[in-house]
Amino acid sequence: MITEQTVLQALSTVKDPELHRDLVSLGMVRNVRVAGADVNVEVMLTTPACPLRSKIENDCREALGRIPGIGQVTIRMGGTVTAPRPAPTAAAGIPGVKHVIAVASGKGGVGKSTVSVNLAVALAETGAKVGLLDADVYGPSIPVMMGVNRVPDMDPGQRIIPLEAHGVKLMSLGFLLPDASTPVIWRGPMIGKALTQFLRDVNWGELDYLLIDLPPGTGDAQLTLSQSVAMAGAVIVMTPQDVASIIAGRVLVMFRKMRVPILGIIENMSTFLCPTCHEETRIFSQGGGARASRELEAPLLGEIPLDAGVCEGGDAGLPVLIREPDSPIAEVFREVAKRLAGRVSVEALRAESEAPRITTH
Repeated sequence: MITEQTVLQALSTVKDPELHRDLVSLGMVRNVRVAGADVNVEVMLTTPACPLRSKIENDCREALGRIPGIGQVTIRMGGTVTAPRPAPTAAAGIPGVKHVIAVASGKGGVGKSTVSVNLAVALAETGAKVGLLDADVYGPSIPVMMGVNRVPDMDPGQRIIPLEAHGVKLMSLGFLLPDASTPVIWRGPMIGKALTQFLRDVNWGELDYLLIDLPPGTGDAQLTLSQSVAMAGAVIVMTPQDVASIIAGRVLVMFRKMRVPILGIIENMSTFLCPTCHEETRIFSQGGGARASRELEAPLLGEIPLDAGVCEGGDAGLPVLIREPDSPIAEVFREVAKRLAGRVSVEALRAESEAPRITTH
């Protein structure tokens, strides 16, 4: 006779390939219903953007199929992002925001903002609640890339209500400037104060992921962020050249010294695919991201080609996932976003397992 316990025992043999624990102990198996020989079960993953959803579902079907006398199996796959349990000594989080992700680079010109925009849209496509904060106060580009630029409203508590475009909540200093050509002439402490206000005085609401597009380098914005808010981790964007790898390494080391987990490295502008002859050309170099991944012991989340559609979409305020949703480059961004979401889940579980537990006797 098949029972709920029989189903749970079978599914306890299925492990999440990234978290390396079984689905039952992770609390992913829910709403088990048995009707005679038929089984109906829900598997709730740690993110709607799980990159291994199909594999986990197939593994569950195989495990249930080994139960003697099993009939029809119905598996409902879902995903919900859970907030990590804060460590006692960690910096405060942002109310309502589950995971804060820094997108950083060692130098300008590597396409960090473009990557940030398209990753945010890709995560939002999966059903996750996503925000994007443009922390590059000297060169705010998110308003142009996301196609929205007006002064945001205030809520009754005098907090800023973020603007929204393409399913992503947005905040940028660019929304508050008279026009795009107005220069921001600030000293370091003013940058830190502005970033703190964007984190604390913006009514972000409920978010699964808040991506923060940082200015390049290892300056005041990076230090303020690392010290003032609990972060899920940092993503380092670089181009393939060896010198880019060295510069990216400096940013990575800085975050590690600030005890911020490194979620991974993204190599941008890896290759150029000619739209006419379809020949792939490595304009800059080859394998810089993979080498940096090995040398710095950080996962390589993906290699993103140089594509004219990405640039044109950014200039038009239509990210490539919106402008050309079925294009190969859009699929690349989706895959990188899934790997990023997976890494956030892994780091959240690791942090929780390492956090000290208080017991009473």
